[in-house]
Amino acid sequence: MTRQAGGANVSTVLIALGSNLGDRLGHLQAGLAAVSALPQTSLTAVSGLYETAPVGGPDNQGPFLNAAATIETALAPARLLSALHTIEASRDRERRVRWGPRTLDLDILVYGVQVSDAPDLTLPHPRMHERRFVLVPVADIAPDLIHPGLGRSIAALLAALPAEDGDLVCVDRDWATDLPPPDPTR
Repeated sequence: MTRQAGGANVSTVLIALGSNLGDRLGHLQAGLAAVSALPQTSLTAVSGLYETAPVGGPDNQGPFLNAAATIETALAPARLLSALHTIEASRDRERRVRWGPRTLDLDILVYGVQVSDAPDLTLPHPRMHERRFVLVPVADIAPDLIHPGLGRSIAALLAALPAEDGDLVCVDRDWATDLPPPDPTR
């Protein structure tokens, strides 16, 4: 969804958050606080916090903490992606191995109704509809959101995925109520 506000186009954006290295909760809280402090951006909803087994990537990774958030922003998709990468880097994120362990992962899942196959940013996220660790937190905050590429609601996409016992567990519904202020030194 995109609307006008103060002369700028404002879009509703769905973001996935994940961490499986170091202070996982601290990385997610700091990352969410930094996202909410971005210019022309407001945080509108945050899911519960889920612990999940790693999917793909190298063996012997620790479990992830995953969540989702919605924001409203006037930042263009490429500028938002750049800002998210800067936030990840501030939490010592290193991109060495695809789907490898990470301190902080911030992914744009849906940006308004945009559909794009650009090499640097595919919208909507190309695998979000295949991943319970993404769809379960998203369903907490946007079950009726229609996937722009598939034309189906988040709830319907989630219902179509098989569940395995223990594949994800909600560990905290209120993890984002007292976010720290963004750390200007990181």
